[in-house]
Amino acid sequence: MKKEKMKQSIKSIIISALQWEAGKVLEKYQPKIIAITGSVGKTSTKDAIFSALADSFHIRKSEKSFNSQIGVPLTILGCQNGWNNPFIWLQNLIKGFILIVIKSHYPEWLVLEVGADEPGGIKKMSEWLKPDILVVTRFGKTPVHIEFFESVEELIEEDGALVDSLKRKGILILNSDDEDVRAFKNKSSNKTITYGTEGGSDIFGSNYRILYGIDKKGKFPTGIQFKVEYNGESALFVLMGVIGAHHIYPALAAVAVGTSQKLGVVQMSKNLRSHASPLGRMKIIKGIKNSIVIDDSYNSSPVALEEALKTLQMIEGTRRKIAVLGDMLELGEHSVPAHREAGAIASRSCHLLAVVGPRSRDIAEGALQNGMKEKDVLQFETSEEAGVYLENLIREKDIILVKGSQSMRMEKVVEEIMANPEEKEKLL
Repeated sequence: MKKEKMKQSIKSIIISALQWEAGKVLEKYQPKIIAITGSVGKTSTKDAIFSALADSFHIRKSEKSFNSQIGVPLTILGCQNGWNNPFIWLQNLIKGFILIVIKSHYPEWLVLEVGADEPGGIKKMSEWLKPDILVVTRFGKTPVHIEFFESVEELIEEDGALVDSLKRKGILILNSDDEDVRAFKNKSSNKTITYGTEGGSDIFGSNYRILYGIDKKGKFPTGIQFKVEYNGESALFVLMGVIGAHHIYPALAAVAVGTSQKLGVVQMSKNLRSHASPLGRMKIIKGIKNSIVIDDSYNSSPVALEEALKTLQMIEGTRRKIAVLGDMLELGEHSVPAHREAGAIASRSCHLLAVVGPRSRDIAEGALQNGMKEKDVLQFETSEEAGVYLENLIREKDIILVKGSQSMRMEKVVEEIMANPEEKEKLL
């Protein structure tokens, strides 16, 4: 017990020191700060904004999903996560100190992902982090990390702390397709830009369609295309190697940020053509036996899983559609109904359902209650077990969606059924 308390004390000291140094670095170099918050799509949005602006500005983004009270300062200081290595943490603190006392070539812009994984975390960061531009993505009916909050309203209020911390001349960018995000417009006096697909948005996305390639066996998905309009200007956007209408949102947010800095829609469509979306987010990967794997294994939430299953349902030219779904974590009292609702959606989206983990049994139950046959619903304890079983089950032209929360390690399923496992370091 004493050892655990000591660890927590040391962690608190390190966090405080990193945040103090990060604040001093921001004070010294005065970079423009773009902060991204919300429950869904933060990392994809951060990466799309970086791709849209990188040719025009000296810019740094958060690595991977560095969005916590430790991750955000590490990005500002340009340091790596020390995990359990005290020497790396000491190096990080020294590097931060050097940045403060010695003039360095520092980025003009920072793109920071900010997450609400515990009550009070964002509010504490908002005391020293003052964005020039704030992008709020989506919450959904059952947001990620809701387990740690008393209610959805409390979680949304946590993210709202960043709205309050926007600089006086800062710009607020909102996903107007989410009513809870849209409501921030009435709570802020800052200039606001909205983006969405449902009309009435400043940045409007439409005409979404899946792109296909063709071989001797038929067609297969290769990417997506959609149209973006703003202030009389429009352009077609193409994103290759990914699938899903929700990939429109990061691009629209990137356009909103770009147009706020006088960049054109057409130019940003060119910048994003070579954009590589984050790994494990609806990435198209070649599977064994000439199958296609949709790797969405990075994480899962009710709104993201619904989008993924709807995408699976839309895909044409395949023999069977298989959904491999792991537990969704951190949902608290919402867990059972959220998993059962996912099962109901899965029953309409796939021919074969495989679930992984104890919570996902409710996905299976939801699917069975909505007409899926028992022979078409498989249940596994671990992702490794599921991957080995599916390796023998998959047939030519099958398409397999793999999704689950991070700790379920659903990428192990992908590793078993991908055509080129030797490329796993690059693809997973």
